[in-house]
Amino acid sequence: MPYAHITGWGMAVPEKVLTNDDLSRMIDTNDEWIRDHTGIRERHIARENEFPSTLAVAAAIKALQVANLKPTDIDLIICSTSSPEHIFPATACLIQDQLGASRAGAFDLSAACTGFIFATNMAAQSIRSGSIKTALVIGAETLSRFVDWQDRNTCILFGDGAGAFVLQASDQPGGVLSAVMHSDGSGGDSLSLPAGGSRFPANEATIHEGKHYIHMDGRAVFRFATRVMGHAAKEALELAGLTTDDVQWIIPHQANYRIIETAAKYLKLPLDRFVINVDRYGNTSTASIPIATVEAIEKGLIKKGDKIVFVGFGAGLTWGALTADWTGPLPTERRVHPESYRTWARVRSWLLRVARLIEGLIWGRES
Repeated sequence: MPYAHITGWGMAVPEKVLTNDDLSRMIDTNDEWIRDHTGIRERHIARENEFPSTLAVAAAIKALQVANLKPTDIDLIICSTSSPEHIFPATACLIQDQLGASRAGAFDLSAACTGFIFATNMAAQSIRSGSIKTALVIGAETLSRFVDWQDRNTCILFGDGAGAFVLQASDQPGGVLSAVMHSDGSGGDSLSLPAGGSRFPANEATIHEGKHYIHMDGRAVFRFATRVMGHAAKEALELAGLTTDDVQWIIPHQANYRIIETAAKYLKLPLDRFVINVDRYGNTSTASIPIATVEAIEKGLIKKGDKIVFVGFGAGLTWGALTADWTGPLPTERRVHPESYRTWARVRSWLLRVARLIEGLIWGRES
């Protein structure tokens, strides 16, 4: 049975930054209150021409460069997102087209902020089963589009960004070691975006009632998160035959500094064993774990052979954790220039559009 190694990683965030002081000029809040309750100082906000797919493609190109792969080497793309561009087509399919990953199947996975853990586990299981050799897992968000900027309980929390992992099959031990996935739909109302689906399709009433914005019971979510984070991490460690003494880094979902503090106390670990960047990005939902991972690698914190636990929670309610033996890129002689990805993707997309236009003209004449 092959092992599923994490061999590439990348992140992308919008340039625009919204600070707590900026928010204090928009609503009744202040920097001290936000930092004290959440640990957040600023967050990145997408501009009009930035979408989950564009941020995802930028992150994916970086991840492919690290793994020394071409887009055509990818067998499967899973995009975990809480802010898909459409109900359908899947955002993953838009990413697949923009990348030029012509051999890849692609689908979206919806598990809110836990989604990146779920998606990484799904990709690893596909590799271990032998059905694929290479997967691209992406968490991509523009949650700022669903924020009510008059609701000070939610608008202070969320930011935009994307992070990506490449997973590859290898006969060498390592990579993803274990994972746990949990859900409790009875708590679905605690954190939701009610309208836009088939139960509450867009109409004048749903817009007037603000059902297209994020709704959250902050206290209920806090109680839930502090209860499940540490337990999920321990559960995943036990499945891998590890203890907290074996782990170099815990990389949690970046939702709230106080929640991470509580998880650290439960696990009896110092906070300096946790990768934390919620202060600079806020809650980027599915993108938060890969963004934190990429930054830790760039700082030289994560090294080959490190044992890592990813742990998160989110709407649904969902929660889960995944352990990994960090090995990095697989040995390869091939080097792929990242700019060639974009060039080939643009050429391929143009050729496909021309082909469809010609096909349409031919069929039009025949009819």
